[in-house]
Amino acid sequence: MAEHTTLMIFGASGDLTSRLLLPALGQLLITEPKRTVQLIGAGMDEWADEKWREVVQTAFASAEADDAMTRVETEYHRADITAADDLKTLLAGREAPLALYFAVPPSVAAAACDAMASIDLPRGVVLALEKPFGVDEDSARALNERLALLVPESQVFRIDHFLGRSTTLNLLGVRFANRVLEPLWSATDIESVSITYDESLGLEGRAGYYDHAGAFVDMVQSHLLQVLAVFAMEEPATLDEVDFRAATTAVLRATSVWGDDPERNSHRARYTAGSVEGRTFPSYVDEPDVDPARNTETLGAATFEVRNARWAGVPITLRSGKAIGDPSREIVVRFRPVRRVPHGLRGEAEGAVLRFSLGVAAISLELNVNGEADPFELERTTMSAELGPGALRAYAEVLSCILDADPVLAVRGDAAEECWRIVQPVLDAWKADKVPLEEYVVGSGGPDGWPAAG
Repeated sequence: MAEHTTLMIFGASGDLTSRLLLPALGQLLITEPKRTVQLIGAGMDEWADEKWREVVQTAFASAEADDAMTRVETEYHRADITAADDLKTLLAGREAPLALYFAVPPSVAAAACDAMASIDLPRGVVLALEKPFGVDEDSARALNERLALLVPESQVFRIDHFLGRSTTLNLLGVRFANRVLEPLWSATDIESVSITYDESLGLEGRAGYYDHAGAFVDMVQSHLLQVLAVFAMEEPATLDEVDFRAATTAVLRATSVWGDDPERNSHRARYTAGSVEGRTFPSYVDEPDVDPARNTETLGAATFEVRNARWAGVPITLRSGKAIGDPSREIVVRFRPVRRVPHGLRGEAEGAVLRFSLGVAAISLELNVNGEADPFELERTTMSAELGPGALRAYAEVLSCILDADPVLAVRGDAAEECWRIVQPVLDAWKADKVPLEEYVVGSGGPDGWPAAG
């Protein structure tokens, strides 16, 4: 662990910084009492140092990390990070360990990287970039090439906070440390997999970004494909950044739309007016700053296949949507049924179902057992266990790796490109209106006729 690090946040006055980054940093500092941070904010707002420190203090308090203020030094600078002169002033005299966190839109991050090409960056500096990484495969590749001119790949952190979720990483221990499961983790015994992350939240004022991205790019192209990669990867020799990222990237390289047919194997929809969890939402097309002509989906799903020896033939469905009632957030693994049930046992003998929660960390296993009243009548039972919330928030896990310059939880450059390649056929089919844009009422589980999530 690097005990003292300089963290410079570009876009310090934005929502991402105050809502997610700073509370996570506060929690990290409370959890790791030997760590101290020089926290530098940079943005276009005319803030004084005192204003920045107040923002930091408020964010820390929201994470019950008030005491962490004693181990953070704060300063703020007004700067245009797309201007080489401003960047040169900001970085003058800075030394490693130094991390630059781009909490800005992708276009601004790309322009800042262009500006950095004309200045000398401090040796060992880490560049941390939020998703989306590019807008398609070509732009992701171009941004990778731009970054390669600035720093080595090991110093680039393409952030996907789902890789910092203890609920995602719980997959590793459950699968690789249990002989009862590891031999079954393939197409031989698994019939289908679904990875769902639905939300009851609506647009929440994010039209500027969301109406251009939609549910599929916002969640499936990034977060859920990374979960798929962790779920389906071969066992790595170690969990260091080389082995772990090689294993997850290999999965993505083998992944394509089921049957190469996005018209039949993808679905999209958007919500109409209704209520969920006591909140009322207008129809998506009536939300402020939404352009109905864009046909932006608020619920998207597609089925994929990992075309390798382990997984070929297993449909893996990824789904995410907004304003969903009783939202599902889980990985569901459906095992094949046994080949034969002895004569004398009655009832259905469906395959076992293993569920990993992507919300509250939990795991459950549905099995067939002998009935309580009649031991020859099969019944279904569920065994479950709470796995605990994890010591750190997802963003705190990611920040810990950034401050320590350990890219194990960062998306590798070629993996970012692969994610765009995987989803592009779906996006193209939708843009050409080859897949109908359906509707669903806020608070429902999705359009009528769609399979239930999970």
